[in-house]
Amino acid sequence: MLFSSASRPLTLLARALDSLQPFLALATRWYVSWQFLKSGWLKVSDWPETLDLFRTEYHVPLLPPMAAAVTGAFGELFFSTLLVLGIGGRVGPLGLFAVNLMAVVSYRQVLLAEGFEAALAQHVLWGFMLVSVAVYGLGIFSVDYLVLKRFDRKERW
Repeated sequence: MLFSSASRPLTLLARALDSLQPFLALATRWYVSWQFLKSGWLKVSDWPETLDLFRTEYHVPLLPPMAAAVTGAFGELFFSTLLVLGIGGRVGPLGLFAVNLMAVVSYRQVLLAEGFEAALAQHVLWGFMLVSVAVYGLGIFSVDYLVLKRFDRKERW
C-alpha cells in the first residue's frame, strides 16, 4: 500500500516527461542539423576558400582535397536535410555522425590542441545528439512517421 501511494507521483511525472519525447526529438534533430547546414552552406557559397582550406588546414585521410571538400559539403547538406525532415530513419543521424567524426579527425591538430577544449566539446555534443537520435529514432514529427502511419506500419527505421 505504501509503495503504491508513493509511486503515483513518479508515474505522473514519467507520463508528463514521456509526452515531451516527440518535441525533444524534433528539437534535437533541428538543432544539430542547423549546425551542419550552416557549415555546408558556407562551404558551397565560397568554394575557392573551401578548397583552399581542404588543401591547407583540413587533413582528410585517404582523400585528395577536392574529393574531401565535395564529400564534406555534400554530407553536411544531404544528411542534415534528411534529419530536418525526418526522412530515411537512422541514415541521417548516422551519416552526420560520420561527417562529424571526420571533421574531428581532419582538424585534429586544432581540436585536440590545448585551449580548444570547447570546440572539441561542441563536436562531442553533436555526436552525442546524433547517436541519441539514431538509437531512439526520429520521433512522431517526421515524414517517416507519417508515411508509416499512413500505411499502418509499426516498423521503426
